[in-house]
Amino acid sequence: MSNRVFKKLHGEKDLVTALGIDGMSESDDGGASFRGSVEKPIKNRFELLNSVEHSLSDTEAKEDDDRENEPPPAEGGQERGKLEKQDSTHSTDSLKRRKKKKTKKKLKSQKSTEENLDDGEDEVDASIRIVNKMLGEPDATSDSTAHSHSSTRHSHEKSVLSIDLRNLNPDNEMKKIFGSKVVQNEQNKKRGRGRAHGRSTVLVSQKNWPLIGKPGLSMSLVESKDGLQFFAFEHSKLYQAIQLQFLDAVESFNPDNIVALLNTYAYHIDALIQFSDICRMGDDTQMAAELIERAIFYMECCFHPLFNVAMGTCRLDYRITENRSFYIAIFKHLIYVGQRGCNRTSLEFCKLLLSLDPEEDPLGVILMIDYYALRCSQYEYLIKLFYEWNPTKNLFQLPNFAFSVPLAMYLFAMEEEENTHEADLMLQNAIIMFPGFLLPMLNKCSVEPDKAVNSHQLFQRPNDSPALTQLLSLYIGRTHTIWKSPEIMQWLEAQVREVILRHENNDPFFAQCEEKKKLRYVGTPRNILRHIILSDVRDASVLLPQELMASPIFGFDPLPPTDSISSYARPPRPVSADDRGVLSMFFRSLLPTFNVPRDGAEAPRDAAQGAVGGVGAQGGNDLRRSVTSLLDAMRDLISNIHLADVNNEGDVDSDEDNREG
Repeated sequence: MSNRVFKKLHGEKDLVTALGIDGMSESDDGGASFRGSVEKPIKNRFELLNSVEHSLSDTEAKEDDDRENEPPPAEGGQERGKLEKQDSTHSTDSLKRRKKKKTKKKLKSQKSTEENLDDGEDEVDASIRIVNKMLGEPDATSDSTAHSHSSTRHSHEKSVLSIDLRNLNPDNEMKKIFGSKVVQNEQNKKRGRGRAHGRSTVLVSQKNWPLIGKPGLSMSLVESKDGLQFFAFEHSKLYQAIQLQFLDAVESFNPDNIVALLNTYAYHIDALIQFSDICRMGDDTQMAAELIERAIFYMECCFHPLFNVAMGTCRLDYRITENRSFYIAIFKHLIYVGQRGCNRTSLEFCKLLLSLDPEEDPLGVILMIDYYALRCSQYEYLIKLFYEWNPTKNLFQLPNFAFSVPLAMYLFAMEEEENTHEADLMLQNAIIMFPGFLLPMLNKCSVEPDKAVNSHQLFQRPNDSPALTQLLSLYIGRTHTIWKSPEIMQWLEAQVREVILRHENNDPFFAQCEEKKKLRYVGTPRNILRHIILSDVRDASVLLPQELMASPIFGFDPLPPTDSISSYARPPRPVSADDRGVLSMFFRSLLPTFNVPRDGAEAPRDAAQGAVGGVGAQGGNDLRRSVTSLLDAMRDLISNIHLADVNNEGDVDSDEDNREG
């Protein structure tokens, strides 16, 4: 509105009051000048409309009062005055009715909002409910009885698996550690090397990478049930052809072939993951981490519009071949981020991986989420996760939760200056359940145990199965830096003494733990083996089964599931005469029963192929048995070779001199 309209409605003095400005006066030269500070700035300019409406009603009311006080008009002006008064009364009544309707609507909307807030529905939940109604899904309020079981089932998952998107950016954590200026200067240096193509992403920050162009990767919504959405990645025809070229390059065991493929197709996911492992083995960790980030960036650009990682309700089936690359890339990324000291970011990525399949947990994220929670001092989250999931998942059977949860309780109690009795009892029970933890942990922390502890039968020769030994070695190799603190060591020493006293008093809990260990930890599940391979913790890697280590394991898909699902098959590759040439003749000369398999692999990264180099199919089993027999024969051949004792030249000369003498 112009100033002329305001002046007409309010007058010059009332205009200052309507605009909320104090200290406005006319200067000597006729202009307006401001004196003092503005006490009531206008936050919403539409509030002026309300003030205009009030001013109109007030002005008309004043006019009515003036008309009442005026003397009656002379002659014919009396009728005209009555008509004007009726018109003004009618307009005033209409304004009051409109104002009353607006007030009722406003109160009604406020009441409905308050009712929603009282029911526990905030603005985000209300928007989600509206979107679900638009998508055709039943409303939670209208069908609360049908969904009561599913909401109870997944309420804990929403609470412990929901993700804060701000914590997925390691730069935010680096700013908290080193300060925003240091991080900003480092980012400016990187930006000076080249201009990055702008694209909004959440999981990783885009760098100076090539343009994506037309992606050959996409994501589709498979189904929605019980409040969960199941998605799957899909390969286009062109991407399938590139995938087959990549498998041929991997089987050649020549890194140059993978580099040539990436030079042509800069965003092939499996090639980026495999070449990242090659860079890591060459001690180029920075390049290895950047290749993984590029793979995640490409997959995030291909997300389905409904795939929201922050909600914790999106699922990816690990059995589907196309989905496994996302799991592997996120796992490797959180390892690299954790090595930079951004443990809070790694914890968020752990929750992301766990939310994709919390029931199966194909990469065993549950074995390391406690480590990053301790490293970033998220003690309350770890305790909450344990108490919510332990009744259904028996987390206390895992050594990492059995020891990390009491440690989190102890550290949290020390911060809050509370009693540590519950943490003490839980640690004692963990030591009784897993006595093989103590001496290896003390040895890893370079702590000399007490003579009474070192010679005690409980810790001397624990009856631990190979599977349990792998879990303990994995936990010790990963978390020994946390337990190395002097305060924690003193606390551990005090609880070990209590365990010895309980053992001397014949506590029945010892016998119960022995019975439980006989029934459990019989074999190592496939997801735990996959986790050990990807984690690359040396203490646990050396304990992998020998038959597993005898076969090549590729980093882009280690130990694929036995019930793997692939949308397209790999055509059989004929074996040329050159493949059965000199090398085959050499093997057959050493081992006559050796035969080169004539049928190639049939499916990319199938359960029996891909990550184990073809192991699992009939031809692959024959090849593995033949190669194993060949290696055994070569070992026997080498061990039976003995060099003849030949006198050297010096010895011959000395013998001749003796004869002459």
